[in-house]
Amino acid sequence: MAGTLQTLILTPPTTKTPPLRHRSRHFASNRAFFHVPSITFNRDRSFRRPIAALDRSDQRDGNGDKVDRVSGSASGLSWEKPLLNFASKNFLPLALVGGVLLGLANPGLGCLADRYYLSKFSTFGIFIISGLTLRSGDIGAAAEAWPVGVFGLVSILMITPYFSRAILQMQLHPQEFVTGLAMFSCMPTTLSSGVALTHLAGGNSALALAMTVISNMLGILIIPFSISKFIADGVGVSVPTEQLFRSLVLTLLVPLILGKVLRESFKGLGDFVDQNRRLFSKLSALFLSLVPWIQVSRSRSLLLRVKPAVFLVAIGMGALLHIILLAFNALAIKSFSAVSGGDKSIFSKRENASALVLVASQKTLPVMVAVVEQLGGAFGESGLLVLPCVVAHLNQIIMDSFLVNFWLLKDLSSSNAKVN
Repeated sequence: MAGTLQTLILTPPTTKTPPLRHRSRHFASNRAFFHVPSITFNRDRSFRRPIAALDRSDQRDGNGDKVDRVSGSASGLSWEKPLLNFASKNFLPLALVGGVLLGLANPGLGCLADRYYLSKFSTFGIFIISGLTLRSGDIGAAAEAWPVGVFGLVSILMITPYFSRAILQMQLHPQEFVTGLAMFSCMPTTLSSGVALTHLAGGNSALALAMTVISNMLGILIIPFSISKFIADGVGVSVPTEQLFRSLVLTLLVPLILGKVLRESFKGLGDFVDQNRRLFSKLSALFLSLVPWIQVSRSRSLLLRVKPAVFLVAIGMGALLHIILLAFNALAIKSFSAVSGGDKSIFSKRENASALVLVASQKTLPVMVAVVEQLGGAFGESGLLVLPCVVAHLNQIIMDSFLVNFWLLKDLSSSNAKVN
């Protein structure tokens, strides 16, 4: 682009000019300059000005020091370009960390956004983008990978809740922190984060969508039994099944179907989305960053009431839980791949593996909040139950965003090595 502009600026016009006028352009004196007709002067000036700007690079200021304007602008670009490249490559983690910092610095704006249900709008937007970017071939890929999806559902709803037993062995004051994290491990996968991260990682987005929707629908029915078995020792828990089901349909299925219908209805729209997938990925990341911004803004007052040392321990517990879930699911998919055909196994495909590891290792916060609200303080102060889960939710998104970024950089380096 820069070369094209330079050619357009420096290349003289193709129209023929008399030899005398051509010579006067380069060797005219001041007197001859003012005798040039106005139309010739304007045309001539349009070509001389960029060259003069380059020639003035050796001007001197009032102190006699040399002023190098061109080199100064080049030095400015020398640090701007790497900074922009870094921001582009790490857009998602930077957006999430920025949302957290904004929530801590100015919680009022985040609380106002929560009052107007901006978090639901962000989830709606993420799933519309998922529908717009969902190719028909991706649906076939998800159907082909059904064994991976079945294991993902079993891991999310049946296996990972058992980790709550180990969490409850921890002693921490307030005890609600421990109880809240144990309940958090019984939740289904995130409503939007896993899908968005899978899409950014180049994984099987359709498989991630299927696991997200089905696990949350089934989770509404399974969560009461999981909490009764692992947390409440047989005490019945009332969960707003109908309300949760309606909310999930409106925030997950409706925008997903709407985005897919729009893609299939307008061929030009589908081509535009495919040609600008990077732009839509960044837009999805912006929607995702609204979640930590609003959550931190809502919980800031409670956060300031807790002793820093205790809160750091709770943060460590939440991060450790996510690391254990990542390791468990990664080891499980390696094991299934080894016993079901090795490199030819459906479990060994990178797209399926990344979708499973990301989606099956995350836990959703909105469902957790809805369940805690229905408990009516049966397990302790509601705010203290939710607060460590807010941090754990942010931890898993930020940690997984860096994991996705590591995968992308690794793929980029390997592709460059193949080209070289």
